[in-house]
Amino acid sequence: MRTSGPLTAVCLSTFMLLLDATIVVVALPDMARSLHASLNDLQWVVDGYALALAALLLGIGAAADILGRRRVHIAGVALFAAASLMCGLASGPGTLVAARALQGVGGAAMYATTLPLLGSVYRGRQRSAALGIWGAVSGSAAAVGPVLGGALTEGPGWRWIFFVNLPVSVAAVVLMLRAVPESRGPRGMRIDWAGTLAFAGFAGCTTYGVVRAGVDGWSSATTLGSFGLATLALALFVMVECRVAHPLLDLTLLRKPAFVGVMTGALAFSGVAFGMTPYFSIWTQTLLGMSPVHGGMTLLPLTFASMTVAILVGRLLHGVPARLTIGGGILLIGAGTLCEAVLNVGSNWTALMPGLVLVGIGTGLVSPTVAGAALASVPPERAGMAGGAVNTFRQLGYALGVAACGTVLTSHMQTTMSHDSAHALAGGGAAALRGVFSEHTLRSAFASGLNAALVVAGLTGIVAGALVLILVRQPRAAVVQPTPEVLEKTAAPS
Repeated sequence: MRTSGPLTAVCLSTFMLLLDATIVVVALPDMARSLHASLNDLQWVVDGYALALAALLLGIGAAADILGRRRVHIAGVALFAAASLMCGLASGPGTLVAARALQGVGGAAMYATTLPLLGSVYRGRQRSAALGIWGAVSGSAAAVGPVLGGALTEGPGWRWIFFVNLPVSVAAVVLMLRAVPESRGPRGMRIDWAGTLAFAGFAGCTTYGVVRAGVDGWSSATTLGSFGLATLALALFVMVECRVAHPLLDLTLLRKPAFVGVMTGALAFSGVAFGMTPYFSIWTQTLLGMSPVHGGMTLLPLTFASMTVAILVGRLLHGVPARLTIGGGILLIGAGTLCEAVLNVGSNWTALMPGLVLVGIGTGLVSPTVAGAALASVPPERAGMAGGAVNTFRQLGYALGVAACGTVLTSHMQTTMSHDSAHALAGGGAAALRGVFSEHTLRSAFASGLNAALVVAGLTGIVAGALVLILVRQPRAAVVQPTPEVLEKTAAPS
């Protein structure tokens, strides 16, 4: 390779960005104890980051094409570092949630520019090699996140999962300034800020409504008001996209069944595969008594299965229709999630292992092929837009999955305990409840709640997988090689 400088700079910031999507999960119980955070707060610690990425990725990517990709990337790293410092110094859950959302804004600026910067430096075989290394780094970040998060939480404390970003951010900025040249997109582009804000309102209000449904009920004024505002924001988004010259999303793409199928799969994929992971972490640490490190290691069967299958897909399934890898993969994820719904009062984490392996296999089938399916489902001139939409739907699916799983979990637990007790238990407050309820009651309630959420998630995956198989009909979509502009928007951190 001509020079490793640009690749090192980009991979460093990518690793940090994707690491923060998973590193926080294992630290949730300690955050709850330290900040007296509720289940609602913990959900937003996870969702605030994912929602900011989902809502702003396309808009910031368009801005970077105009303002300069390196400039926007560096600004994103600086904001990410400042937000990380705020996270580490947070004195309460509100401050932490706000700082996580700012992290997501900075992450969106980094993520939207990462691979276009690589594409501007490397060509031909060098580009292929660079993209391969970048993919390996991306996968390792997701794998390392829970274990590193557990080690930092168990060692110096949960705040260090954010403080560790500061020296990495400085190194990333220095390398970026020294090794990566500035680049821009085609001239004449404009930023669809109105569409960006409308979509952010839709995503935020929808997720807020699902979270509040678990607290106040589906028929409460707050919940219904949130969904009403989400509907208005969506209507505004449609109006804007129909009128602007350079829309974030060309709505005529929704007339294509294959495009709709891929977006459906992307939305369900992240929500079903990863929506339960925060609650697994709380269960293993607060009910099973595992340490943060051991709690993080319980997710390794999923991670290793996913990485192994993803590698094999490129070598052994070249030419297999993407409808089979994506649809079949989501069906496996749904089936694996259903296999996890076997918990009882005496279960330990090993009861999840067969299901986690199945979910990992399905994830390994979906992740490397969804980019090619998005590209093949639209005309070539809309490839970048389709790729961006895939990542947006994946992040939105993750946020909604965490919110919906939490709502089902607490609703089912309320059949055996009060509303407040159920939310306290799901939010990591088992220690405070042990003087009120027996250990048998607490473990039974949490296990049954997890089972209920797993069944809902699993059935969602089965339905979504079937829809993908029906709608996505390009027979050779999986063999299409995505461009860096498409790949930039399809390698989601979830």
